[in-house]
Amino acid sequence: MAEAARRDYDAVVFACGPLHGAQVREVHRLFPRARRIAVGASVLDWSDPAVTGFHRVLPRDAPGSHPAVDLAAEVGRAEVPVAGIVLAGGQPEYGERGRHEDVHRVLRSWLAGVACAPVELDTRLDPGSWRHCGTPERFAALVARTDVVVTTRLHGLVFALGAGVPALAVDPVRGGGKVAAQAAAWGWPAVAAAEEVLAGGGVLDARWAWCTSADGGRRAGELATGVRRAGIAAVLDELRAAAPAVPAPSAGS
Repeated sequence: MAEAARRDYDAVVFACGPLHGAQVREVHRLFPRARRIAVGASVLDWSDPAVTGFHRVLPRDAPGSHPAVDLAAEVGRAEVPVAGIVLAGGQPEYGERGRHEDVHRVLRSWLAGVACAPVELDTRLDPGSWRHCGTPERFAALVARTDVVVTTRLHGLVFALGAGVPALAVDPVRGGGKVAAQAAAWGWPAVAAAEEVLAGGGVLDARWAWCTSADGGRRAGELATGVRRAGIAAVLDELRAAAPAVPAPSAGS
């Protein structure tokens, strides 16, 4: 602010925040010749020098005034996808093949540069916590409201495809584990192996581009309505065939 004060401005606009304290009063000292306007600000005390130093105040809240609608309402609404991020915890059963920590480090760095609205999703169900879904149906409803899912967890992939949401599936296990296996069972192509992610080369960008394309959305929708039902029906039929027959109750029972 001190560097900006070296220039001669006609007007200075203070936007957002409380009109209170030494930093706000400093604005009046540094820009004495400029017309000073505060907009979208909170006024705690109209007699405060931090407030009276402005030529015009358009408050978002203030005692004894009619507040103006906050400027945040006019923020541009860019068309960016809402991305559900589902990351697996450590899975010691894979031993040295598990590359979860390294893969997640690369994923988080990559996600920071992706044009999306990321929402971290946790598949762990906990009816006693407001931060977690209490039932599978609630988690499914949450996933269904995303545009794309980025996941290293099997159930992130399965819930996404079950809802017709494209999933960028990353298998964090060297040589492939259950994430890649389930992607193969569904016939889902947007899979990145741990080795590919750690080697770089743009595999995540390529998979993301396809998932957020019309082709990716169409394929996910087809799986949700067709292959999913057929696949689950086959598994249920096999379970029924493998289950022992329950003997009918005798007449005397």
